Amino acid sequence: MDSTRLTRIGALFVVLPIVALLVTALCVVGYVLCVALEIPLRLHLPGALRAVGIIVLAAGSAVYIWLWRHRSPVDILVSTYVSWTKLLKGVPREDPAERSEPLVVTGPHRYVRHPLYAAAMLLVVGWWLLLDYTFLLLLVAFMFLWLNFVVAPFEERELAALFGPEYDAYAKRTPRFLPSLRRRAGAGAASGPPA
Repeated sequence: MDSTRLTRIGALFVVLPIVALLVTALCVVGYVLCVALEIPLRLHLPGALRAVGIIVLAAGSAVYIWLWRHRSPVDILVSTYVSWTKLLKGVPREDPAERSEPLVVTGPHRYVRHPLYAAAMLLVVGWWLLLDYTFLLLLVAFMFLWLNFVVAPFEERELAALFGPEYDAYAKRTPRFLPSLRRRAGAGAASGPPA
C-alpha cells in the first residue's frame, strides 16, 4: 500500500476519533463544572432566542459547505494528520512531508484564517441556543480557548514555515476567527490555510 493511501487511512481513523474524544471530554468537563459550581444545567432561554439556534446552526453548516467547495474534507483531515505526525516525530515545520496542497485563500478563507474552527464554534452555539444546555455554552468557551491559544498558533507557525511571506501577508490582512466588517483589499488572491 502506498504512503498516500496509508496517510488517508490514518487521517480517517486517527483524526476523527481524536477530535470526537476531545469534544466529548470537553462536554463532560463542562457538565461536571456546572454540577460542581451549581450552575443551572439550563438557563430557560425564551423560545424566540432558542429558535435563533436554528439560524446559527444553518449559518455554521453553510460555512462548512462553502469551505468544502474550496477544500475537501479529506484534504483537511490529511493535512491535520500530517501536521500531528510531524509534531510527534519532531519533523521541522518547514518540511512539507506529505502536504502538497497550496495555500488556500479563497472562499471563506478570504474572510477568516480558520473557517473550519469558526464554523464548529457556530454549530455549538447553535446547539446551545436550541437545546438550552449550559454545558454547551461552556464547551464553546473551552473550544475558543483551545483553538485560539493552542491549535491556531501551532497551525499558523507551520503555515508560515511552509509558505513564508505569502502566508505572512495573508495572515496580516485576514482575521483569525471573526470576519472584519471592512473589506480587505486583495484577500482572495491565491489558494488558504488549512482551516
